[in-house]
Amino acid sequence: MIKTVMDRWKDAVDAHDPEQVAANFTEDAIFQGFKPYGVGREAIAAYYDSQPLGLKADYKILETRELAGDLVLAHLDVDFSFVDRPAINVHLSVLVQGDLIAHYQVSRLG
Repeated sequence: MIKTVMDRWKDAVDAHDPEQVAANFTEDAIFQGFKPYGVGREAIAAYYDSQPLGLKADYKILETRELAGDLVLAHLDVDFSFVDRPAINVHLSVLVQGDLIAHYQVSRLG
């Protein structure tokens, strides 16, 4: 389940399609990228719309925990690459409810 959800997220990020990225989240998702947090698909679409063209995401799932029926917590390692600067490595925690992301938290280490 996590791989399917994250593959859809990655495909939308790589295509620079902010509305499609946001469609991978619940309507009331809590989102914390590198800017102040936002809630809901509109905030998520605005965040990804502000990202540079050519941004790509490559991820590796490090851990998952099934918390309840359709609720899964995942911890990932993500490399965001750009066309004009070095890649950024982050750790990402997501809470997936069914087939949508309900919570997204990025941490940049180092």
